[in-house]
Formats: sequence, structure tokens, C-alpha cells
Amino acid sequence: MRLRLGSGGEALLLALGLLAACGARTPPLPSLGADAVVLAFGDSLTFGTGAEPQQSYPAQLEKLIGRKVVAAGVPGELSAQGLARLPAALEEAKPQLVILCHGGNDLLRKLDEAQLANNLRAMVTLARARGAGVVLIGVPKPGLLPSPAALYSEIAKELHLPYEGAALRKILTDNALKYDLVHPNAAGYARLAQALADLLKKAGAV
Repeated sequence: MRLRLGSGGEALLLALGLLAACGARTPPLPSLGADAVVLAFGDSLTFGTGAEPQQSYPAQLEKLIGRKVVAAGVPGELSAQGLARLPAALEEAKPQLVILCHGGNDLLRKLDEAQLANNLRAMVTLARARGAGVVLIGVPKPGLLPSPAALYSEIAKELHLPYEGAALRKILTDNALKYDLVHPNAAGYARLAQALADLLKKAGAV
């Protein structure tokens, strides 16, 4: 059966397409003033293992967005430990935005993913309770073809968070961009910082 559309039908399809596009848009964030503080919170990926401190993604992101980015990454930290540490980090930095990149060590140790998801949700709740927006980074599960655990995108959709789920997957499958199986090198962190800067622009933060 062939469907014939007049101008009215074409207008309807256009409207539906626009609605679909709106539904796929990056969730918005408040605009960050020039003096705003961004808290990059996580484990070794935020610390910058595999590169010099000035080559970590928080250091490189700070230059890209022109706002102070506080690096709060602890190598080897589990999500439960991060959840316990976050209140003090929020109190000290008083950020307008938190970039959350956590859970890699839970995945490496094959800990309960449901508990990891709950810990991430609790971190988002803590940050929002302090008035901060939140961006979530999907951390790949270790393997030959690493890709973020599904729980990250599910949490981002559930809590309406801007989400970066592609950058680390691409970096950790490119030998030129990685230090080891689970950490980028300086070039890889630069790629992650650029992806986050682009996401912040799409979300209206910068």
C-alpha cells in the first residue's frame, strides 16, 4: 500500500520529526558564570593515571571551558567509597556542576552492578541537593571491546542527565590514545576533555 501525503500530511510528519528531535536533545544545564566551579569527581580516570597531572582530563577541560575545574579523583576507589567521600568534596569545592566518572573499579572487580547503580544515583542526589548540575560519564567494562555498562545510560535517562557514553569507549579501543587497558594517555584525556566541552556547550552550560 502506498501512502500519499498532501501538504497537511507533510507538515504533520515534519512536526513529528521535530518532536522526536526535541526528545533526543541533551538535557539542559544552568549556564556557568565565569567564576563558576566545576567538580570533576571520580577515580583514576579523573585523577589522570597514565599522564602527567596537567594532562588529566580536568586540567585540559579547564582550559577548554574557561572555568575552574577541581580534580577530585582517587585511584582505586570503589563507588561506595566515592559516595562516602563526596559530601566533603562538595562542601570544599562548592561547585555549580559535578562531572561524575565513577565505577570502573567496581566493574574491574566484578562487584554487584545494581549496588554500583544505587551508589551513582545517590551521588547524583547529593550533588543536586547542593544545587549542582550533574554530567555522567559512562565507564567501559573491561574486555576486548570495552563499552560502558548499560547502567550508565539507564541512570542518565532516568535522572535526565547530560551523558557522555562514547568517548572512553573510543579512546580505550585506540592504542594511540590509551596508556593501558583501562586508562587513556595524555592524548586520550585530551579527547575526553574535548568531548565533555562539546557536551557542556550542547547542554547550555558554557
